[in-house]
This record gives sequence, C-alpha cells and structure tokens, in this order.
Amino acid sequence: MKIRVVSSREEMPNLDKNEKVIHLAFRPSNKDIFTLIQRCPMVEVIQLPSSYRRTVSKSIEMFLDMQNIKLIEGDVWGHRKDINEYYSVSNDIIVNIKELKSKGNSNEKIAETLAPESKLNKDMLIYILSKM
Repeated sequence: MKIRVVSSREEMPNLDKNEKVIHLAFRPSNKDIFTLIQRCPMVEVIQLPSSYRRTVSKSIEMFLDMQNIKLIEGDVWGHRKDINEYYSVSNDIIVNIKELKSKGNSNEKIAETLAPESKLNKDMLIYILSKM
C-alpha cells in the first residue's frame, strides 16, 4: 500500500486523479481540502499530522464524513519526499498483518500490536486492514 505525500498546496494540481490515500504535510485550508477532493475524487483517506488535524474546521469534518472520506491523524515517519513522493507500507508489516489475521486477531488488536513497530497510526492500520 502506498500513501501519497503532499508537501505543499502547489503540488495538488499535479496529483493523480486515482489517489486513494493522501498525507498532507502542510496545514490545509478549507479551500485546499475542497481542491483536493475535486482533483482526486476517489480519495478515501486524508491523513494530517496531529497539530494540523486539530485545526480542521467542523464544517470540513462534516463534509468529509458525508463524502465517506476518513480524516485521520498521523505521520509518515522517516519518509524523504525528495527521494519518493509515496510512502510505502513495508512488506514486513503486510506479512505481519496477514499472520496476525490468520491467527484470528481482531483488527483493533492487530492495529494496537503493529502501531509501534510500523510507525503508522492505529487508524491508518485499521484502514489498511479493512482493505485486505
């Protein structure tokens, strides 16, 4: 699974229309969120760092909820945007998810177990689990 990392609003016009998971590494305005949704109509998840997540307006939260777009808090630790515009969830994490799932663990339990080692937030892991 890949997460598209967007460092500035200037990158938004160049996004692929089929992006599904996007991490905004800047503090988006309401207009930025609307622009993103127009540019990427298939988006399912928008991830923001915790400090930026707290500044998102209630109206945008409601709009995203009506569009069935998850707004989650989190980071992409150790990602270097100058090397790759996508953060890839490692194959080791995917293997661990499949192994824990085969043992009958709930999605909640798997997310709690893997969050520290994967450096992904629990909500992002639950999203990944829902797609497997």
